[in-house]
Amino acid sequence: MKAVQEEALFQISSEYDETAPQEEEVIESRKHLIFVTDNLKLGLDAEYVVEILNHHTVTYLPMMPDYIRGIFNMRGQIIPIMDIRQRLGKFPLEDGESLLVVLNYNETQIGILVDSVESMIDIPKDSIVPIPSRSAQKLVSGMCTLPDGSGTMLVLDCEQLLEP
Repeated sequence: MKAVQEEALFQISSEYDETAPQEEEVIESRKHLIFVTDNLKLGLDAEYVVEILNHHTVTYLPMMPDYIRGIFNMRGQIIPIMDIRQRLGKFPLEDGESLLVVLNYNETQIGILVDSVESMIDIPKDSIVPIPSRSAQKLVSGMCTLPDGSGTMLVLDCEQLLEP
């Protein structure tokens, strides 16, 4: 009787293996925060985003590049603020019209002023293509068509953003 039970158990087990669903191909993707600056959609890896603030007070610092608007005190931590519009060679917005996105890259925090934040979406890694090699834009590491068909996103390179 014991032999019959073991045989039945193995038979059920082998039938189960045959009907098990095949593993589907996993598409690697990363979450990106999509924001708009001067009608240009930019995105950055969501792992670098610490916080998004709509009320912020920037303290001006003299003798800094035009695109460094000053510093911001976030709960006792002093964070430099960069106007991404000016860093890209555009005119700045008036004070109070922009959002502050606080980033943390390699233990360095920086705030960037953006026009608006659009969404946070998953983007397949293989859909991001490098920008043309002749491009003079060093702040952008790649680009992709957004999965929802709403346009093209340029991927902001945080490492280059922090370079002087």
